[in-house]
Amino acid sequence: MAGTYPVTDQDFEEKVLQSDLPVLVDFWADWCMPCKMIAPIVEELSQEYDGKAGFAKLDVDANPTTAMTYGVRSIPTLLVFKDGQPVDQIVGAVPKGALKKKIDSALE
Repeated sequence: MAGTYPVTDQDFEEKVLQSDLPVLVDFWADWCMPCKMIAPIVEELSQEYDGKAGFAKLDVDANPTTAMTYGVRSIPTLLVFKDGQPVDQIVGAVPKGALKKKIDSALE
């Protein structure tokens, strides 16, 4: 499944927590400029890691329950999930290399 895919409060467990692959979840909102800055990087990584990791996007305005469950207070926040658990967190727009390190760590 190359590319990013949307997740909601309703399907978060199925698409993220039950995934066989690590999943990077981008918590974002339409009005968030740093979210728009990091989105192309997340999309690029989703192509590079196709078949190795999933890349989901969760709109915090439309899906507040999941954001609250994981303590997302500022966006963009990117959480890396592995085996149904959050294993890493990135807050803010960061360089591609920083995201790659977090994903590579989850793949080990």
